[in-house]
Order: sequence, then structure tokens, then C-alpha cells
Amino acid sequence: MRLVLKTSTSMLAIGAFALLGGCATIPAPLTGNDFSTATPQQVVATNADGQRVRWGGEIIRVDPHADRTCFEILSRELYADARPSRRDKSDGRFIACKQGFFDPEVYTRGRDVTVVGSVGGTERRKVGDYDYTFAKVDATEVYMWPKRAAYPPGYTDPFWGPCWGNPFWSGPYWGGCGGLGYGGYWGGPPVVIVRPNPPPKSGK
Repeated sequence: MRLVLKTSTSMLAIGAFALLGGCATIPAPLTGNDFSTATPQQVVATNADGQRVRWGGEIIRVDPHADRTCFEILSRELYADARPSRRDKSDGRFIACKQGFFDPEVYTRGRDVTVVGSVGGTERRKVGDYDYTFAKVDATEVYMWPKRAAYPPGYTDPFWGPCWGNPFWSGPYWGGCGGLGYGGYWGGPPVVIVRPNPPPKSGK
């Protein structure tokens, strides 16, 4: 009995996407390496001020003022390319204000943004009936990301999905990351075909 190992061509694509995960490009306005690792919640707890941060998340509301626009943002962890993730975990809300006018009809609720700036204290506002303390950022950059592509149910975007920035250990080989593993987007594991040995030839 002979065993023939047939590898799906889609599995060969894993290597290519894995390489892309290690080469994430941060948009030029967001580059830098002197950012504090403090989260919005940590800033509020420690009354930190003046730290340079790069935070991101989902827009909750946009408030234009006479000389600046302030964004209320639900903080999210950033991927390797500085885009906010879509995991449920959040490090709290924060407010980022930047000089100029940003149209709320363009910077709409739910859009992904990443901001760069310096922590400028805290501000208390109501969230419903709750008194919430927000970390404030004096922003030098407010970068709104393109809308995420809309895919059919069950499809996982290999670039913006939860494996982005960590393709090896998050699961494309082991079945994690929203179905990128065996049986998921990549087309399943190698197929083993069992072929019976041919009957022995007659001695005639």
C-alpha cells in the first residue's frame, strides 16, 4: 500500500501571508518609537501628564469647537501597523483634540482612528448617568483608517483579522484566528491518498 501526500495549493500561501505579518507598514504620520506604553486607564489612575502616546480605537462622537475638534474614542489595542484591533477588550475611553475642523459626517461613529500626541490631563464627562474620567490627548495627528472590507459571513480577512502582526503563533497553523487554520480559509490540511499496491505479476 502506497501513501501519496497531496498538499493543497492554498496551504502554500500561508508562508506568503506569514511574511506579510512581519512586514506591517505604519503610515508615515503615525511613525515613531518614543511613545509611552501607558494605556488611557493607566494615565487616569496615575494622573500622568505630558507623555507622548500613540493610541487608537473606534470613534464614539466628534465635537467640533471654534478652533479645534475633539474626538471621544473607545480605546483598542493596536496591531503592528498601528491600526486598532476589533477585539472586545478595551483600555477605556479617551478624548483627543486637534486644531482645525473635522466634519462629523466624515469622521463618523464606529470608524477606526489612531492618534498621536501628548497627554494633557483628564476630563470628567457623563457616560449615560455615570461620571467618567477621560484621559485627554493634545493630538498632532488624527489618522482615520479606510473602512474595512465587507466579506461574506464566515470569511476572515487574512490582513486585518486577529492574526495580523502575529501570523505564526496566533493560529493559522493550529486552527485559531477566526478559522485561518485547518478546515478554514486556507482550504484544509494536506490530503493523504491511500492507493492499494498492484497485484503481483504472474510468473508466466
